[in-house]
Amino acid sequence: MTGPPAAQGRSRGTEQEQPGRGASPHPGSTDPLSPVRHAADLTPLGAWLAAATDRLRAAGVASPRADAEQLAAFVLAVPRGRLALLDDVTAAAARRLDELVARRAQRVPLQHLTGVAGFRHLDLTVGPGVFIPRPETESVVEWALTELTGSAGARRPGPLCVDLCAGSGAIALSLAAELPGATVHAVEVDPAAVVWLRRNIAGTGLPVTAHAADIAAALPESLTRLAGTVDLIISNPPYLPDADRHTVEPEVGEHDPARALWGGPDGLDVVRTVVGVAARLLRPGGLLVIEHADGHGVSAPELLRADGRWSHVADYRDLAGRDRFVAGRRGASREPRS
Repeated sequence: MTGPPAAQGRSRGTEQEQPGRGASPHPGSTDPLSPVRHAADLTPLGAWLAAATDRLRAAGVASPRADAEQLAAFVLAVPRGRLALLDDVTAAAARRLDELVARRAQRVPLQHLTGVAGFRHLDLTVGPGVFIPRPETESVVEWALTELTGSAGARRPGPLCVDLCAGSGAIALSLAAELPGATVHAVEVDPAAVVWLRRNIAGTGLPVTAHAADIAAALPESLTRLAGTVDLIISNPPYLPDADRHTVEPEVGEHDPARALWGGPDGLDVVRTVVGVAARLLRPGGLLVIEHADGHGVSAPELLRADGRWSHVADYRDLAGRDRFVAGRRGASREPRS
């Protein structure tokens, strides 16, 4: 996706150039960036935001005002907090904004329209074919970082981390950005998502190694050679129960890749696979962290305890108070309970 156009708003309190006081456009110019425009060619930004908010609210968008402001900031190429300093937008900018609002009203994700998803301290490139990282996953990463940099982690400089079901690379890249000296691997099976993963690795310049691999099949040599040495396995796998297919929001059901969403009848099919792979790769005492649906607060930790290869198993809530992820440490047993 190409970047946003140059700013096309008129700043509040900024005097416009008048003919004879500087470079003036050719008479009749339709340049949307022209400093001299007829009032009929300008749209009050406040009125546009109000109308866009109403349209998005009527379409069922959860955060209509915030989305309208973010689209305006994107098109006008200004920080969202500076929109209040703009009085008007040009006709060209208003047309572009109307086009984007129409698509957002059709429940196309905001991040697909701007091409960017913010995650912790990163701006990631996203679009069709890759799961859009969610704010609740940030708390999963925060907890894992705290564990790795605590007293136990401090004794192991340069931790070895593996992100399973990596998608856009949000988790892996955050680990690389916030754990200096860490060795980070990101594993993803979906070819379309791998494209976005590699694009974000290249775009951020962070030291993450991407692996296109199906963890449910035989692991490639690039991963099996890590067996018994990994400090952290972290995963945001597909975890929605199949029965939820007709209840999710259109932004999710129609635009996130199905392969990134659905986890079988109970939502735990891929979680079970992650547990098995993690048991092979983690060192004794290594940390496993798996995000799950808010309905898995009991079943996910029970799964780890029943496996028999994990200690210190506990479930944790996100900032909204919902059951969000399970964690445990690799125990001494090498085989799961039968």
